[in-house]
Amino acid sequence: MKRIYLSSPHMSGLEKQYVQDAFVTNWIAPLGPHVDAFEQEFAAAVGARHAAALSSGTAALHLALLLAGVGPGDEALVSTLTFSASVNPIVYLGGRPVLIDSERCSWNIDPTLVAETIERKVRQGKPPKAVIPVHLYGQSADLTPILEVCNRYEIAVIEDAAEALGSTYLGRAPGTFGKAGVFSFNGNKIITTSGGGMLVSDDAGFIAHARKLATQARDPAPHYQHSEIGYNYRMSNVLAGIGRGQLQVLEERVQARRRNFAFYQETLGDLPGIAFMPEAPWGRHTRWLTVITVNPDEFGADREAIRLALEAQNIEARPVWKPMHLQPVFAGCEVVGGAVAEEFFVNGLCLPSGSNLSQDDLERVVDVICRVPQG
Repeated sequence: MKRIYLSSPHMSGLEKQYVQDAFVTNWIAPLGPHVDAFEQEFAAAVGARHAAALSSGTAALHLALLLAGVGPGDEALVSTLTFSASVNPIVYLGGRPVLIDSERCSWNIDPTLVAETIERKVRQGKPPKAVIPVHLYGQSADLTPILEVCNRYEIAVIEDAAEALGSTYLGRAPGTFGKAGVFSFNGNKIITTSGGGMLVSDDAGFIAHARKLATQARDPAPHYQHSEIGYNYRMSNVLAGIGRGQLQVLEERVQARRRNFAFYQETLGDLPGIAFMPEAPWGRHTRWLTVITVNPDEFGADREAIRLALEAQNIEARPVWKPMHLQPVFAGCEVVGGAVAEEFFVNGLCLPSGSNLSQDDLERVVDVICRVPQG
């Protein structure tokens, strides 16, 4: 049996012409015309004014937090239900993560808890330096109430939209509402450059400074001169070429993943104990990953039994993110709530969701799940 992956890269064929051009012109470097064009095309695609192509989404988040002023001892609020890359850059900078629980409408960071936490910390005389809403599994967090409280106290909102390219919030792309937005082109994302990320902002100076820091913070001089610490974070011209080809088929990839979800919902939605991550009323969920929750008492087996049954048939599925407040590395961090995220982790399972899945692939997945309660 062939392996069915959770979310594998899906090339369109358009990428080859840009990669070939990079080789023909000998632009095999962490800069070049495809980097410039990819930044411009991506910014236009999401509705941002400026963009910087970087080596990873993590690098983009690191630079965004640095430029937002996060430093030693500063606190930053962040979703607890996420991947560790959303939290690690806070620690890189010597900051302290404050891990915030999810709400049930979108599974994203709870705006009420964000507001309550900010108000409490303001009363204590130490407001957080930044808030990082993570747009989970292809769906935007509820940004309006978060922006309202953050704007009141001049707290930077840095959106982690790594998983949400192609989704919408009130008709706009998440990642374009706060001070800056971060996107990822890792191999499992909705479009990929094999590895890479993008930092977007409407602030031209913010992005210009990010580009400088990402190229070892070289000062404008004929010799090598540095007045601040920099990083080697720029994207390769070759990988940017891949990104340009991928960006042209973004909407096709979104529609394919939404069709996967529709098939799963139609075939599994009536099974007792099976429910799906909801689509919040404020925008479009790309269904980057289709995620189910399993009530073991009703279904007759838990999510781990389903995962193992799929793996036995060479099908990859993964539990929902283990919340950061349950991770050993973040054991000492402040946590606000946590029970909702823990419930999603215990009962949640991500199903194969790639835009290149065939009908036979989808039917294989569904057939295994339907047979699990019978053993």
